[in-house]
Amino acid sequence: MRLATDLYLSRATLPAFAIQGYGWGAFAALVPQLKSGIGAPDGTFGMVLLFAAAGAMSAMLLAPRIDRRLDRWSQPVAGLFMISSFVAVALAAGPLAFAAAMFCVGIGAGLLDVVMNARVSEIESRSGRPLMSLNHAGFSLAYAVSAVCTGLAREAGAAPVQIFAVLVAVTVVVGLVIRLPSADAAEGTGGRSGGRLGPLVVLAGAITLIAFVAENATEGWSALHIERTLGGSAVEGGLGPAMLGLTMALGRFLGHVLSVRGREAMLIGAAALVSALGAGLAAVAPAPAVAYLGFAVLGLGVSVIAPLAIGLAGALAVPERRTETVSRVVMIGFVGFFIGPPLMGLISEAAGLRASFAAIALGLLAVPLLLGALRRSAMP
Repeated sequence: MRLATDLYLSRATLPAFAIQGYGWGAFAALVPQLKSGIGAPDGTFGMVLLFAAAGAMSAMLLAPRIDRRLDRWSQPVAGLFMISSFVAVALAAGPLAFAAAMFCVGIGAGLLDVVMNARVSEIESRSGRPLMSLNHAGFSLAYAVSAVCTGLAREAGAAPVQIFAVLVAVTVVVGLVIRLPSADAAEGTGGRSGGRLGPLVVLAGAITLIAFVAENATEGWSALHIERTLGGSAVEGGLGPAMLGLTMALGRFLGHVLSVRGREAMLIGAAALVSALGAGLAAVAPAPAVAYLGFAVLGLGVSVIAPLAIGLAGALAVPERRTETVSRVVMIGFVGFFIGPPLMGLISEAAGLRASFAAIALGLLAVPLLLGALRRSAMP
């Protein structure tokens, strides 16, 4: 009964998270083919992906103003722009065109991420229900299904542009059910500046950033790790990000079921240690099967870190600044969503993909330290 209620409350936000999921799931499974298509080495490919981060941050800075103008159309427009930009990515003939297309993807993804998380925070505030983990589980499930289907489509000979064109059509239909107005816009409060960033925003944002670095770096490079480092096929490569996505969906669903106010910090710390173990296992894997296990453990752990950190920030914020606080935490954290793959590329260029996954493990071990500082900053 509780789950049915939460699904109903999330009826206009879960599909938005699904758009993010199936867009990035298809991209992750297509990375080997897209990278080969533009003839870029690891380092160059990683740097090109930074243009997505630039686009996302540009959109996030303007997100409150854009959200006020688009209001109920913010989620549909952002989602469709993001998926349509992936078509341009698939058509890119070289690194420069690829970079420009990824900049556009970043604009759509950045705007959608801020808006949909803010909408969930508003619903949580009105209903008193913890919904972040459930909605993020929708992202992970859509990501996993998309990665598997894309791997199968690759094996059958489908071109990247054909796959993304199908997702554009799906997004047009999905957009009809995610037209949700902003409570802040309706009250005339959206987008007001709240002054400098406080320790709550900075620390919660840093935890979210590390989680997104680990999540998206693994999503973007797991297929290549399976295929190049461990000698797997295209289908086996697609199973890498799919395994991560499926276990993240499971972890976030369990996190939603087990959500208890006041216990978020303890759960985040334990999840960080589990996910670090998974990243380390992927780094030393001698065969695809062991790497899958590492991705599964990583997914189960990292799945709850960002949603719980965002939810914790919202719970600790003063009510009149809750949406602003959540938006800023998401903005900081979302940087990690884009810098993860480029960092992986740079480390791989210097020392190989095994070293890249080891670096992810070390980053996750810093989360408990940040949690300690966050708890101290929240004490009266």
